[in-house]
Amino acid sequence: MLLIFPPIAKACEPPAGIARLAGALQAHDIPCKLWDANLEGQLWLLDQQPEANDTWTTRAWRSRHKHLQELREPATYANSSRYTTAVNDLNRLLLMAAKPLQAEVGLADFRHETLSPVRSQDLLQAAARPELNPFFPFFQQRLPELLGGITTVGISLCFLSQALCTFSLIGLIRQQYPQVKIVLGGGLVTTWLSRPDWHNPFGGLVDHLIGGEGELPLLELLGAQSPYQQAPPDYSQLPLAAYLSPGLILPYSTASGCWWNRCSFCPERAEGSRYHPLPIPLVLAELQQLVQQYRPRLLHLLDNALAPALLQGLIKQPPGVPWYGFVRFEKQLADPQFCHALRQSGCVMLKLGIESGDQQVLDRLHKGIELGMAGRILENLRAAGIAVYGYLLFGTPAEDQAAARRTLAFVQQHHTAITFLNLAIFNMPLFGDEVPEYETELFYEGDLSLYTGFTHPNGWGRGAVRRFLRQEFSRPPEIASIIRRDPAQFTSNHAALFC
Repeated sequence: MLLIFPPIAKACEPPAGIARLAGALQAHDIPCKLWDANLEGQLWLLDQQPEANDTWTTRAWRSRHKHLQELREPATYANSSRYTTAVNDLNRLLLMAAKPLQAEVGLADFRHETLSPVRSQDLLQAAARPELNPFFPFFQQRLPELLGGITTVGISLCFLSQALCTFSLIGLIRQQYPQVKIVLGGGLVTTWLSRPDWHNPFGGLVDHLIGGEGELPLLELLGAQSPYQQAPPDYSQLPLAAYLSPGLILPYSTASGCWWNRCSFCPERAEGSRYHPLPIPLVLAELQQLVQQYRPRLLHLLDNALAPALLQGLIKQPPGVPWYGFVRFEKQLADPQFCHALRQSGCVMLKLGIESGDQQVLDRLHKGIELGMAGRILENLRAAGIAVYGYLLFGTPAEDQAAARRTLAFVQQHHTAITFLNLAIFNMPLFGDEVPEYETELFYEGDLSLYTGFTHPNGWGRGAVRRFLRQEFSRPPEIASIIRRDPAQFTSNHAALFC
């Protein structure tokens, strides 16, 4: 079997999904190949000279190999201007190389002028005309080298930014290798399959769609004879030295779903995703095995929120390399000694959903966050030397402008403890339990749309929120400096490297 991770996603670490599947298949004596078409495709496109000859593009083309090397050197992450120049120049090259084909390609996104990833007809059109995709020559060149003797292809479609390229690749495989079976899974496919109005528009193109964790369904599909046994992910077939980071960032998931799972408007809740953790002793043993085998520079724990018991386990049995991940504002972090112990375990950064600096907003959204304790936690992490990547969410139905200003005040109060900030405007999940309470209208027409627009009960619409963020929230110098600190394009995926 050939497992593929398609363009476009941030190519700074190997894809965790196909590595996890590879470990499971090989543990059951089913051979497989891995192809990170995202990383390879971006490197290929960066070597295609753009038609544009403006000063920026010409300079970026001349410096592209130097910039790629810079992103793989630790010294670059001690010089933010050098880093930003390298990232923006490479992003410029991808954009200009794809422009003649009506596509906007970047290091973190893919857009098309006329085709949308939330319309199944557009995805089918991308499959019918694969030659119109900027990566088509690359796909055409690589597939004969990879498909020899292969009867089944599995594609991991996780993000909207991958959808159009995924279907172009599927269309090419269907045209040139009609005997090959195509299996499609990943986070975006899971979201599609969870829709209450789902009907499969891809039946003539894709042989099997798999939602959720793919190990068991894939093993059954491939006729595995032995009972299922847990196996660590296998990254050995991936080009680990080629990723756009200064050493290997190793991604690892300890659970699917979210252990909290109570927040209003949560996409996971809307999809009916349940929390399935691996046993903590197994997680700690696998982490030590993977660290010993691959010698990563940094460990990226992928969970929606690391469970409190897992944090205790990491303190007692550290993985042996620096690590970061997403956590909630839990009581254990209000203990300064616990935060220092986390730092001693290798924790260099924690991602935290602050969401709002207004207690009523947090309570109405069932976030389970008490602002007084959140402030103490932020200060504890600062004192322990753990960076914070904070996430703020504006424009929820529970918020108005006065509440947004209280968020501004909270961030100002704790600005020395917040290293990075992500400012997001609320999107209402299309099939959330709370949606019938609001007057809604689609952002855009598409039978695969994930979110819906809505009439805000306090008149705090998206336009007003954007103006507030631009004209008021981002103005204070202590907040402006945090926002400027965010790594270009790669954002939280590179942030820990600057700590």
